[in-house]
Amino acid sequence: MQLKMRTFTGTTSDGVTSRELANRELARRAAAEGFVLLKNEGHFLPVEKNSKIALYGAGAVKTIKGGTGSGDVNERDCVSICQGMKQAGFIITSEKWLDSYAALYDQARLEWKDAIMKRVEEYDGNFFRAYSSIPFTMPCGSPLDMETARADDADTAVFVLSRIAGENKDRHDEAGDYYITEEEKALLSQVSEAYENIVLVINTGGLVDLAFTEEFTNIRSILQFMQAGQEGGSAFADVITGEVTPSGKMTDSWAMTYGDYPNSCTFSYKNGNTDTEKYEEGIYVGYRYFDTFDIPVRYCFGYGLSYTEFDICPGSITVDGMGTEKPEVTARAAVKNTGSQYSGREVVQVYVSCPQGRLPKEYRRLAGFGKTRLLKPQETQDMKITFPLYQLASYSEERSAWILEAGTYGIWTGNSLNDARLAGTLTLDEDAVMVQCSHICELKEELKELVPDEAKMRAKEEKWLKEAESLKVQNIAIKAEDIQTETVEYSSIPDEFSGRAGEIVNTLSEEQLIQLATGDPGKGQGNALGSAGLTVPGAAAETSGAAALEPWNVASMVLADGPAGLRLNKTYQVVDGKIKQEDFLKSFEGGFFAPESEKEGTTYYQFCTAIPVGTLLAQTWDTELVNEIGEMIGHEMELFNVTLWLAPGMNIHRNPLCGRNFEYYSEDPLLAGIMASAMTLGVQKVPGCGTTIKHFACNNQEDNRMGSDSVLSERTLREIYLKGFEIAVKNAQPMSMMTSYNMINGVHAANSYDICTKAARDEWGFAGAIMTDWTTTTDSTRGICTAAGCMRAGNDMVMPGVPEDHDNIRAELKDGTLDIRWLKKCICNTVNLALQSNQYEGAVSYLDQFEGLDTYMKAR
Repeated sequence: MQLKMRTFTGTTSDGVTSRELANRELARRAAAEGFVLLKNEGHFLPVEKNSKIALYGAGAVKTIKGGTGSGDVNERDCVSICQGMKQAGFIITSEKWLDSYAALYDQARLEWKDAIMKRVEEYDGNFFRAYSSIPFTMPCGSPLDMETARADDADTAVFVLSRIAGENKDRHDEAGDYYITEEEKALLSQVSEAYENIVLVINTGGLVDLAFTEEFTNIRSILQFMQAGQEGGSAFADVITGEVTPSGKMTDSWAMTYGDYPNSCTFSYKNGNTDTEKYEEGIYVGYRYFDTFDIPVRYCFGYGLSYTEFDICPGSITVDGMGTEKPEVTARAAVKNTGSQYSGREVVQVYVSCPQGRLPKEYRRLAGFGKTRLLKPQETQDMKITFPLYQLASYSEERSAWILEAGTYGIWTGNSLNDARLAGTLTLDEDAVMVQCSHICELKEELKELVPDEAKMRAKEEKWLKEAESLKVQNIAIKAEDIQTETVEYSSIPDEFSGRAGEIVNTLSEEQLIQLATGDPGKGQGNALGSAGLTVPGAAAETSGAAALEPWNVASMVLADGPAGLRLNKTYQVVDGKIKQEDFLKSFEGGFFAPESEKEGTTYYQFCTAIPVGTLLAQTWDTELVNEIGEMIGHEMELFNVTLWLAPGMNIHRNPLCGRNFEYYSEDPLLAGIMASAMTLGVQKVPGCGTTIKHFACNNQEDNRMGSDSVLSERTLREIYLKGFEIAVKNAQPMSMMTSYNMINGVHAANSYDICTKAARDEWGFAGAIMTDWTTTTDSTRGICTAAGCMRAGNDMVMPGVPEDHDNIRAELKDGTLDIRWLKKCICNTVNLALQSNQYEGAVSYLDQFEGLDTYMKAR
C-alpha cells in the first residue's frame, strides 16, 4: 500500500469555490427542513415577499449559528436573519434599532473577551476553563422609539429570542438563559404594542420557557429556529415566504414548566452535588415520562405544524422473518395532503405500547418513522415503515437478557406522539428471549428509581386494549417458539493477531506499541481545545507516526472536531516551505481571542461549511437528507486531508439544561441512533473517511463533566443511554467511537471494559477503533482514569497524546499490571483503521468490507 504524498491543505486563493456554493445550498435546505413551526394562528404564515417587516431581538442581526466549544466551525461567513430577509426582498423598517443593537453587541463581546483574558491569569493560563466559566450573555437592546415604530408602515414584527450555550458549562433555569429577562419582556411588550402581528423566532441551542407567550395575544406564529448554521438566515426567509413549507418535528418534549421534568431538582448542579449524578428517573426520560405519568406538555414529542394539512390513514401491519435472526414489523399508512394551496412533507411516526408484565415499561416508545416526498395538494403517498421486532424488547436485569414479554403490543401511527392512533396489535403467546448476554456496569450503591403506579398502568393498558377491540384493528399472533435467541459469545485476550494489522503489530517493538497507543505528542497537542494538528492547521490531533516507515507504512491520521462541520483554521501561513505554528486561539471562535499576528509567507485558506446543529438536523426526521449532509462532510474531509471527524454527538437530552444539548439529536435513543447512522453512512461513502460517534456514554451534563459519576441501573443504561450507540454500530459501523469524561457506576468510561469491549465489540460487533476524549487521563481524572487502564478496557487510543501517558503504560508493562497482549490488541485496532484510511492511494469506502449491516429501521 502506497502512502499519499501530503501537501498543504486548502487553497492560496480566497475566492469562493463551487464546492462552497453547493455546500451552502445543502446546509440551507437542511436548515429549512428542520425548523419546527410551533404555532401559526389563523394560518398567519407565510408572508408575502417585498412586504414591510419590523425586525427586533438579539438574534435578528446577530443570529446564533451554533454552540460554543469544540463543535464550533470557522466558516467563511454567516447569513443572519436580517440579511436573509433583505436578500428575499423584505423591506426592514427597524434598521436604526438593528444598527444600534449591532454596536451594543460588539461592545459587549469586547468586554466579555477582556473579562475572560483576565480570568485566564487567575486559572494559571487555562484558557478553556476561563472561557467556559463566563458564558456570553447577549444584551437585550435599547427600548423602541414608539413614535417611530408606530409610523413605520409595518403591521408585522419578527422578534428573535437568542441564547448561547456550549461545552463545559450547563445552562441555568434563570432569566437570560432558560427564562426570558425582564428587559427582553419589556422590549417584546413594546413590540406587541407597536405592531398588530408578531412572529416569535426561537434562536437557541436548547429549549427555553415559553410561558411568557401566553401574555401576548398578538403572537401569531412561533418558529423554533434552533441554531441553523451559516445559511440560517437564508433558510428562514425560505420558510416565512412559503418557498419551503415547514416540515420539522420536535425531537424533545417541551414541558409546560421546567419543574415538570422528572430530574429538574437534581440535575447537575441543581442539588449542589456535581460529583454524583443519580439517574433516579430510570427509563422515564422525555416523552417516556410525560406520556406514562400523564403530565401535560406545551408541545409533545414529534409535534410540528405545516402550511398545509395532512391525513394519515393507518394501513396493514405485517411481521416478516419469524424463525430467522432478524424478524421485522412493517406498518403501512396512506398520507394525503388534504390542503388546497401548499405542497408539503409529512412525517409518519410509529409508536409501540409494550405489555405491562413483570417489567414496568413506558406507555409508548418510538419504533419507526418515515418522511414523505413533497406532496402536492390532494396528492397521496403510501408509506411502509419497517423496524426490527427487537425494538420491542426490554432488558431484564434478572435474566441478563433482552426479552419480549408475553401479551399484546399496540402499534400506534400518527404525525406526533399525541396524535398517534391505534393501527394494529401483535400478540405474543409467551415470553421470548431475543438476546442472551451478561451483566455490565454493576450498580454499586442504592438507587431508588422512579416506577409508575402498577394499577394505573394496568388501567391505561386496559383502555387501549378495549379501544383496539372496539376499532377492530388488525391483530397478528406471533409465537415465542418462532423467535430465535442470540447468545453473545464474549471474547478473551488473544495470543496471536491475524491479518495485515496483526502481522505489523507482531513485528513492532514495545516502544513503538507504546507510542501508537496515543496521539502524537510531538505535534504539540497539549491543549484541551482540540486544535493542535500541524499538518492540517486547526485539526484536533493526529495519531502517532511511530510505524510510518518501511516496512510497516502505517499512516498517521488527522482528526478534526465536529459535529456542526469541520473545525479547522480559516487561514494559515506557509513560510519557507513550512507551516507557521500559531497560537491555538486562532482556531477558536474564528480567531476572536487570538492576538494580532503579522502575515508572512503564503496564505492558505480552509473555509469549511457550518451545517445546522445536531438537534435541528434530527428535527428534519429525514434520513436521506442527513445522509447527504454526511457525504458532503466526507468530501470536505477528503479535500482537507482529514480521516476522522469527531462527530456525530449523540448523547440523550436527559434534561434541557445540559449545555451541550445542541450537539445531540434527541431525548429518544432510536431517533438519535438512526440519525447517527444516516450521518455515518454518508460520511463513510467517501473512501477512507470516517465518523467518531460520541460521547460513549452517559455524558448528559457539562458541569464537572470530568469528575461526575453517572449512577444508574443496568436496564436504564442499556435501554436509554447505550441504545443509540448500539443502533449506530449495527446500522453503520462507524470507523471510531469516543469515550466520555464521566464515570459510570464508579468506573471511568474510558477505562470501562464493560462498555468498550463487552457491549460495543462483543454484543454489537463494533469493528473500528475507540479513543478517549481529549486529556481524559491527564486532567482532573488523573489517577482515576489511566492510559494503561484504557488499554485493558479496549479503549484503543489515548488522545491527544502526552508523554505522561507513555510513562504510565511503560510502568504498568514493567510491573505486570498491563499484559502486553492487551496493548497489542488495542494497537491492532488502530493499525487496522489506519490501513483503511484516506492516507493511502486507492483507498476504498470503509463500508465495503461489511456485509449484512442491519437496517434498524427503513421507510419507503
